[in-house]
Amino acid sequence: MKRFKKIIKVLFLLLFVGICIVVVMNYPKLTILTGYSAKHMNSSVFIGNRSLEFTDVNDNNFSPVHLADDEVNMKKKTAVASVFGLKERKAIYRDGLGSVLIDDDFDENKPVLVPYRTKINTGLPYPYGELEQKDTVFGDIDYDKVNRVVASIFDTNEENIKKTRAVLVLYKDQIIAEKYIDELDKNSKLLGWSMTKSILSTTYGVLQTQGKINIEDKAPISAWQNDERKEITINNLLQMNSGLEWDEDYGSISDVTKMLYVDKDMTSSQIHKKAIHKPNEYWYYSSGTSNLLSGILRKQFSTYQEYLDFPYREFIDKIGMNSMLIETDMAGNYVGSSYAWATVRDWGKFGLLYLHKGDWNGNQIFNTQWFDYITTPSPTSEGDYGGHFWLNAGGFYPDAPKDMFSANGFQGQRVFIIPSKDLVIVRFGLIGDAGVDFNTFLKEMVSAIE
Repeated sequence: MKRFKKIIKVLFLLLFVGICIVVVMNYPKLTILTGYSAKHMNSSVFIGNRSLEFTDVNDNNFSPVHLADDEVNMKKKTAVASVFGLKERKAIYRDGLGSVLIDDDFDENKPVLVPYRTKINTGLPYPYGELEQKDTVFGDIDYDKVNRVVASIFDTNEENIKKTRAVLVLYKDQIIAEKYIDELDKNSKLLGWSMTKSILSTTYGVLQTQGKINIEDKAPISAWQNDERKEITINNLLQMNSGLEWDEDYGSISDVTKMLYVDKDMTSSQIHKKAIHKPNEYWYYSSGTSNLLSGILRKQFSTYQEYLDFPYREFIDKIGMNSMLIETDMAGNYVGSSYAWATVRDWGKFGLLYLHKGDWNGNQIFNTQWFDYITTPSPTSEGDYGGHFWLNAGGFYPDAPKDMFSANGFQGQRVFIIPSKDLVIVRFGLIGDAGVDFNTFLKEMVSAIE
């Protein structure tokens, strides 16, 4: 009996040691895990107007984020996350700026500037105004098939595979299909994740059109001026072929996860990376590059207020995307890689702006040269990427039109633009290509239009 008890004690000791080793090895990852949980919980509750319970069951219900426990203070507009009481992280919401993950040194009470927003009532129906669209029936559309195709991308009964939350289909500026899960509707704001990159790109298109920037100019980064990085242009950054080192791995402690969930100033992460290739020699997707571009954008203005106002004044509010909000980091920079929220209909307006090559009901937001630029494949991207937009020129979706391009985001957020079919398709969900057959979906949707 004594021997048995001794064996049990040894086993418990080994188990304890094993647990300690696991905790020590994974403890640094908890910073990322709890940071993600707190940040997204805060945004979901205070921007998306969804509950803690809904966010826990849906948005944050994947491994290992589901291990975090969250607390929300509705009065103070804060969210705090921890794992078994360890690595507590806090996010706060600020009107006009959205949610931000903060550290212990951040002054929550410091006054902040916010973007100036305008809302113009045009008296026109959607998409060019605030009124409901007029019913239009197109003779070249198989509406029954459109509805079947839209339904096919949603889960049925108890399955949880495709995880689609919303779909909007626009043909010749008209909504021909719109569907949401029960908890969401046309007024629900949804996070675009990396579709924000295409929003950021558009601000450069506006500046380029206005003659206030030349994307062929060298990137204005003082730290690069004494080495080979001084040859990197803004164009190289927009096309993701600067040659700079970057680790875009969301499953580990990497450059991108440290940037999003640790850094105060997200625009500086890419600056400190060395060049491992010459510009135009190697294409590599980098969220750090997008936030670097947000920092370069900030340098174009003499005041911080002008930087805050520009995307809304010259582009977003001009086309009536009034629900859109781009969140900022602790240093006040727009998180151009990841954090833009808007309703599905407003994301649809963004697609229509590009479908019409920058023309918004007679107002040219950016010129056709910018449209040509963002739809031209980046060198070495094999036809898959343009100027912060994804392309189908290389046939990534083999049964979709080659002229299709899109704004893409984590978990399958998509704004597909198909000029040859006068079509814009918006899809939001909680999983991407791993759970959804976008190729078949696009093929069938296009075939529903004669």
